[in-house]
Amino acid sequence: MKKSVYVLITAFTVSSVLAACGTLKETTTEKGKNTTEGEQAGVNSGKLKVMTSFYPMYDFAQKVGGDKVEVTNMVPAGTEPHDWEPAATDIKQLEEADVFVYNGAGMEHWTEDMLDSLDNKNLTVVEASEGLELMEGETHGEEAEDTSYDPHVWLNPMNAKIEMENIKNALADTDPENKEYYTKNYQKYAVEFDTLDKAFKEGLADTKRKEVITAHEALGYLCKAYGLNQVGIEGLSPDSEPDPARMDEIIQFAKEHKVKTIFFEELVSPKVAETIADEIGAKTEVLNPLEGLSDEQLESGEDYFSVMETNLEALKGALNQ
Repeated sequence: MKKSVYVLITAFTVSSVLAACGTLKETTTEKGKNTTEGEQAGVNSGKLKVMTSFYPMYDFAQKVGGDKVEVTNMVPAGTEPHDWEPAATDIKQLEEADVFVYNGAGMEHWTEDMLDSLDNKNLTVVEASEGLELMEGETHGEEAEDTSYDPHVWLNPMNAKIEMENIKNALADTDPENKEYYTKNYQKYAVEFDTLDKAFKEGLADTKRKEVITAHEALGYLCKAYGLNQVGIEGLSPDSEPDPARMDEIIQFAKEHKVKTIFFEELVSPKVAETIADEIGAKTEVLNPLEGLSDEQLESGEDYFSVMETNLEALKGALNQ
C-alpha cells in the first residue's frame, strides 16, 4: 500500500472520531480478551500502551511487560497475518501508543508506509528481528514473494529469545523507572527459551528421518537449527499456489524418502497437503507456526512455549515413523 493511502486513512480516522465518537473497536488484549477502546483507555491508565503487529510479538511483549503494560495486538485472533492490512482504527491507536513492536524481515509489508504517515513522534518502534541473521527465502514456479528473506525467525527459540530481549530493551528505554522489572521478566523467560532449545536438540537429534514436508515454508529457521530438511509445497506466503510440476516434485521426493506425514497449518487450507498425502498414502498433521492463535487457544492459556512443545511432539512422532 502506498504512503499516500495511509495518509488518507489517518485523515479519515481523525474526522471519523470527531463525527462519530461512539464507534468502538474490539481489540485483543491480555489472554485474548476483547475490550472496547473506551474500556481499554480506563484499564490502560498509568501503563505503557504497547501495540504489536501479530501474535508472537504480542506474546513476547506481554510476557516482558507484565502488569506495567497494556498490549493490543493488531492482527485479530485466528487471522493469517501475511496479507493482513491495518485499518483506520489501527492507525488511530498507534497515534496514541507509546511502543510499537513488529517482527520485521519483510513479514509486515505495510509497516514502513504506515509509520511514515503517523504524527506520533514519541512512538518507540521496535523491529524485534533486528540483529538476527536472516535466511533467504525460496520461490517455486511462478510464485512471486514480497521479500527475499524468510521472516519466520521466531520458530527458532534462540531467535525468539533475542526478539524478546530487543522488546525488553525498548520497554526499558521508554519506561526507565521500570527497567529492573522488565529485565527480571526477560531473564525468567530467557531460561524457558534455553530449556525449549535443549528439548528440541535432544528430541530431534536421532530421528529416523530428517525430511519435513510442509504446506507453507515457515520452518526454515527451526529446521536449520536442529538438523532437519524442510521441503515446502508452497513458498513463504501460505496463499501461494504450487504448479503441477511442483506438486509432482514433492510427491516424488516424499516417495523416495518414505515420508509418512505431510504437515499443514491451522490458519490455511489443508487441501494441497491432503492431495499429496492421499497420493503417497501418508497422513496429514498440524504444525503451528504461531502466526496467530485462535480465541479458544488464547482462552485456554496456550502461548509460544506450549505451542512449540506441541510442535516438537508432532515432529518427533512424524520423523520416527
